[in-house]
Amino acid sequence: MTAHASSPALAAAWARLAREGQRLAGTRIEQLFATDPNRTAVYSRAGLLTCFDFSRTLIDRKAMDALLALAEAAGVADARDAMFAGAPINRTEGRSVLHVALRAAKGSAYAANGRPVSAEVDAVRAQMDAFAEKVRSGAWTGHTGKRIRAVVNIGIGGSDLGPRLVADALRPYLSPELALHFVSNVDGEDMARVLGRVSPEETLFIVASKTFTTQETLANARSARAWVLASGAPESAIARHFVAVSTNADAVAAFGISPENMFVFWDWVGGRYSVWSAIGLSLVLGLGPAGFEEFLSGARSMDDHFLGTPLADNLPVLAALVGIWHRNVLGCASRAVVPYDERLALLPAYLQQLEMESNGKSVTIDGGPVARATSPVVWGGAGTNGQHAYFQLLHQGTDIIPVDFIGCALPDHALAGHHRLLMANLFAQAHALMTGRPAPDAASPHKAFPGNRPSTLYLVERLTPSRLGALLALHEHRVFTEGVIWSIASFDQWGVELGKEIARSLLREGPPGERGALGWYNRHARAEDRLAGLPAPAAAGASIKAN
Repeated sequence: MTAHASSPALAAAWARLAREGQRLAGTRIEQLFATDPNRTAVYSRAGLLTCFDFSRTLIDRKAMDALLALAEAAGVADARDAMFAGAPINRTEGRSVLHVALRAAKGSAYAANGRPVSAEVDAVRAQMDAFAEKVRSGAWTGHTGKRIRAVVNIGIGGSDLGPRLVADALRPYLSPELALHFVSNVDGEDMARVLGRVSPEETLFIVASKTFTTQETLANARSARAWVLASGAPESAIARHFVAVSTNADAVAAFGISPENMFVFWDWVGGRYSVWSAIGLSLVLGLGPAGFEEFLSGARSMDDHFLGTPLADNLPVLAALVGIWHRNVLGCASRAVVPYDERLALLPAYLQQLEMESNGKSVTIDGGPVARATSPVVWGGAGTNGQHAYFQLLHQGTDIIPVDFIGCALPDHALAGHHRLLMANLFAQAHALMTGRPAPDAASPHKAFPGNRPSTLYLVERLTPSRLGALLALHEHRVFTEGVIWSIASFDQWGVELGKEIARSLLREGPPGERGALGWYNRHARAEDRLAGLPAPAAAGASIKAN
């Protein structure tokens, strides 16, 4: 299991790593290339991804040895084995962490806290496949007998980001007969835009909420329900146009959804790790059961790699160790994720939640204060757009911000010239960040690029369902590994609760007074309601005092 945060062996490993950082202070990454002609081969790994290249970092052999010793002292291998064995490694909630069971081969034997779960997983997967085949074939229709032409996934956080990212990334593999839409924000603009694009007779809504009490999701679901009924549909139509991903059968039935169309998942599945579960129902509908299985199989191959490969060649472990080096040795408080593929434009947001919600912690798993910095701020956007926005800061800003570049060797379009230009920009940016360039003369200091700015490169051969599955699973295991090394609880998210509690209190009781911005808002909202001829705020839900 995870080493205690204050164990002597772990403290010694951290001290050794700090000494390696001090030794390399003042060294330039270019020098490491000059002294090691095989550096690119030594500091890259080919495998499930075409290539993971971390040669453009300020890490040499001694530093790498110290990082691997840190992983050993932290008990990464034991913690990994405990996760796969279904031990309750989510200690603050007493739960197993078994998203790996969701993509395991059918007939596997995973158990959560000793209770077998694989048969349940297989049953839900079969239920999803059967339902998807009915919708895709046209056997499942809306209440007027028209074929379903649009699917709207209503969720938030992991119930939205994962399916939305995968649908965007794998658009060439989606059925042209079934448009996928996603609504997450409680801002009515989000729902209104989607409803403006679909027909109530031909739309299926997936309400994704484990408890069926999530404020934002239920507000959006109720609005969608009212929209369907306002079209003239009878109450019985709700069962034809809504299904649920939940565990709350009573609430689902009260909404009007048939219990047989409720797809369950379990408390050992965290929201940001749930795209592989019934939360991915929209993807089974869009990709088809075979396409979704390919996505799962890619993740499964990364699970096998993570579980069975020595730490020195283990892609998630190496990626985590590079992250530890940048965060705790170089003191980088931020990391940019820049996919040079428009299909992966949502990947920075997905990884932002995955990492910052998992490892944005200041208390160790044993309840004490952490001894060092944990998750960096994760941000980014698609290249080449970013080059004309925030790359100025990456090249010449006062902070050193490591960059994760992500690219695809082969495109899925016929515009080969575009792809060559795209990839030339990717490699050029990584090289420019590393080498920099001196000012052309003393009168032009603003034209100097300091360089020595690290980056890593994830390069996949082609963005297929299996390759995307492997890429996402790699990052899940990278985040897990970092959390083990930091001795923190990566699988809870207590930090999201306080704001929710206060919002519920305001909705229930109203604000304590009409002062400040909140008072201004309530007065303004009531005035806007009167001008628009809307019902009173308590009925319309426009004011924060509404029920």
